[in-house]
Amino acid sequence: MRVGAHVSISKGSHPNDDEKPPYGDLRNAVHRQVTFGGNCGQIFTHSPQVWQDPGIDSDEAEKFRSASAERLDGPWVIHSSYLVNLCTPKDGLREKSLDSMQKEIDAASQLGIEYVNVHLGAHTGAGVDRGLDNAISVLDDLSIPEAVTVLIESDAGSGTKLGGDFEHLATVVEGSEQDLDVCVDTAHAFAAGYDLSTAAAVDSVVAEFDDIVGLEHLKCIHLNDSKHACGTNKDEHAHIGEGHIGVEGMRRIVSHPALEDVPLVLETPTEDGRGFAWNIARVRELAAE
Repeated sequence: MRVGAHVSISKGSHPNDDEKPPYGDLRNAVHRQVTFGGNCGQIFTHSPQVWQDPGIDSDEAEKFRSASAERLDGPWVIHSSYLVNLCTPKDGLREKSLDSMQKEIDAASQLGIEYVNVHLGAHTGAGVDRGLDNAISVLDDLSIPEAVTVLIESDAGSGTKLGGDFEHLATVVEGSEQDLDVCVDTAHAFAAGYDLSTAAAVDSVVAEFDDIVGLEHLKCIHLNDSKHACGTNKDEHAHIGEGHIGVEGMRRIVSHPALEDVPLVLETPTEDGRGFAWNIARVRELAAE
């Protein structure tokens, strides 16, 4: 089973850490993943709240690649900056988003990371069709090496944000000249109206995704429970099995035969004395039941 967490690359301590990590480079992400009990995972290459070059030197990249190959099963995923908006009708923001995505893709290639994950963003009044066309245009302008794949992440669907409907994901994957795939966030999908709270509901959503997008395009699952009810468009993650998706839904997701080869990456909270280690262990427990 490939399960891990979105971990920090920082040199200092992190809310999920018991102690300061031992390295002064990106190997801290590997160290944290192993400490939490994960064997794959996700990182930001820099603060997601700013436009920034990842700035990774060749020595640091080699150490990260070696440590990952030695201690983890993989894959790793880079999550793009929260500022990226592929759907924007604004030329300036489009160019910044394109530049940021290209830098993340280049960093992934340098680090030997297979996936770069991105939200479609918001059309901000341009309309759904125009917004999706804008996203396809940005993605088509990227230079993506063969060893890297861009994943379009499902969204909770609030406001003018796109990606909450599986049809949005399918339109972009099918319409782009790039070989794109998809990451489904369980909390986002639930917030967008896809019920995952029972075994039967999970089976129905998996079948619907396969019919609309195709399970062959599902390369990662962000496994998160939800603090809010289905269809509320509220994106707030809960501990595995302790939100509105609950134990039955989570158990079915982690044991569904069509999903067994899909890596699970947790973005669960650190609260109530529990963090990534507790949630990863919980996933393994549910899968074994």
